[in-house]
Amino acid sequence: MKKFIYSLFLSAVALSASAVEKQVKSPDGQIVVTVSDNGGNPAYKVTLGGVDFIESSPLGLVLDYGDFTKNMSIADSKEVKKQETYFLGNSKQSKIDVDANGTVYTFAQDGKKIYDVEFFVSNRDVVFRYTVHAQRPTFCCVVKKEATGFKFANGTTTFLCPQSGPMGGFARTSPSYETHYNVDDATGKNGWGEGYTFPCLFKNGDKGWILVSETGVNGRYCGARLMGGNGTLYNIGFPQEGEMNGLASVTPGLSLPSSTPWRTITLGKTLANIVETTVAFDYVEQLYEPSKKYQYGRGSWSWIIGMDGNTTYDIQKKYIDFSAEMKFESVLVDALWDTQIGRDKIKELADYGKSKNVALYLWYNSNGYWNDAPQGPRNIMDNIITRRREMKWMQSIGIRGIKVDFFGGDKQQMLQLYEDILADANDYGLLVIFHGCTLPRGWERMYPNFAACEAVRASENLAFGQNECDNEAFCATIHPFVRNTVGSMDWGGSTLNKHYGYDNIHGNTRKTSDVFALAVSVLFQSPVQHFAMAPNNLTDAPQWAVDFMKAVPTTWDEVKFIDGYPGKYAVIARRTGNKWFIAAINAQKETLKLNLTLPMLTAGETVKLYSDDAALNGSVKDIKVSKKQQVMITVPCNGGAVIVQ
Repeated sequence: MKKFIYSLFLSAVALSASAVEKQVKSPDGQIVVTVSDNGGNPAYKVTLGGVDFIESSPLGLVLDYGDFTKNMSIADSKEVKKQETYFLGNSKQSKIDVDANGTVYTFAQDGKKIYDVEFFVSNRDVVFRYTVHAQRPTFCCVVKKEATGFKFANGTTTFLCPQSGPMGGFARTSPSYETHYNVDDATGKNGWGEGYTFPCLFKNGDKGWILVSETGVNGRYCGARLMGGNGTLYNIGFPQEGEMNGLASVTPGLSLPSSTPWRTITLGKTLANIVETTVAFDYVEQLYEPSKKYQYGRGSWSWIIGMDGNTTYDIQKKYIDFSAEMKFESVLVDALWDTQIGRDKIKELADYGKSKNVALYLWYNSNGYWNDAPQGPRNIMDNIITRRREMKWMQSIGIRGIKVDFFGGDKQQMLQLYEDILADANDYGLLVIFHGCTLPRGWERMYPNFAACEAVRASENLAFGQNECDNEAFCATIHPFVRNTVGSMDWGGSTLNKHYGYDNIHGNTRKTSDVFALAVSVLFQSPVQHFAMAPNNLTDAPQWAVDFMKAVPTTWDEVKFIDGYPGKYAVIARRTGNKWFIAAINAQKETLKLNLTLPMLTAGETVKLYSDDAALNGSVKDIKVSKKQQVMITVPCNGGAVIVQ
């Protein structure tokens, strides 16, 4: 017995001696990633300021020719550095500086080098990915499982959006990434059984915040989700079997050598790093050259107020006139234009719009065999022949872009369709907006004609149910801290109608104020915004609100977190050129009173303040910034405030 115990002791000592543990630190030394092969099980952990934010969590891949999550060792490591300045005109930051330390860890099994895990650590972000080596004579593989996990400390709370099941909802169009967030929730759950949609926000007690997502996903891999239900450990999950009507594989295939998408972790003691991160774009590359200089901007959209029945020639012509009056650049012609207007009349509308300096976007159904949505045009965007023929026609009549709706999930084949639509549209000079779709994952930089994705419970739901209107402020205070942090969000709101009906008398009642509508036009970032305003707003909305919407930008040079808490209130600042817009909204029952310190403003300068009284009656006035560069704002429940330099 003594010999047996001694033998176990020697084995433990040998194992401990052979274990490798290495670290990579952020340039300021505050974030430390520790990577190890202890016990043959690849793992990593992340600390911020010496505090565990991600506890020891698994790494590894299961490939079709082997399980490489165990019996692994770190065979080699190589330090790398990433320093880059790049420009991005269609996101939240136009000039971006990247400074990150990195290490490439080579993991081996039985003496064979299987994959590298490449880590980069900046002063707010951690990113990593796998690069699978070719194993002669094997030059391809299927990734059966990714073991990557994120283990949080006990007491961590969650701000997560449950993923819906496949082929459900309206006309079997789910998952469409349009479910409500649960805020301040406990760990250990798994949504509705299907995990959670990226990005995923966590709060590490009173120590800080963690945002988990992915980037660099294209047609060579699948999109992922985050799976819970195992205490504080969450793991990468591949798509659901039922997506795309059950066709195509849930597991991605790779030609070797090849890399997986980046897994991203953003850390901060406050929400500033979460709001201001550019990690979704920092580690991806542009995949093709733009065929032209793309023009973004504002537009109008009849569908949100008038629904399908108003996609007619006469109504769309009125909206062109309205956009021209508002100095908007475009009109989105929504579903059923192919049958209710027709291609000849669309050309007439495009010509009429051109005479008014207003361009058109056209709506398309993505299907395909993966939904039952009857709205047309259908069966065009899923086929390269019909798609390119249609795009050539659009180019010939001066269409600016397309909005493609009702996608079928995150399988690799569906991601390839997104990429094919974008690449073909670029050939014909068309911008692309996706709806009923997945999250953009670095696409603003990867695809120069990409404008935005919905991937959120957007404004259309305000027209579908009064309950959505009742909870509009609550939902709106979440998006600046979660969904919109990683990519452009086509929310389609900012209505000045009192009711979601064409006559502004019938329909669901808006509970938020006019100033709230102005604020979300700043809070929600997308380089193309089709606002939910209507021609009647020229006469029935306050002139100060109409004038604001005539001038609000959609492209920004900088973003700054000022204050807020998901589900309660949000205060965000955005800059265009030398001009700052500071927007605030409040979902709490209590009136929010804040004395904001705004270092971007000059002491004593005069700025405009749009604000609400207790009854949500809005007004605008000139105020002066204090000597301490402070401005006092008062925001009632469902109200807003905007400061314009």
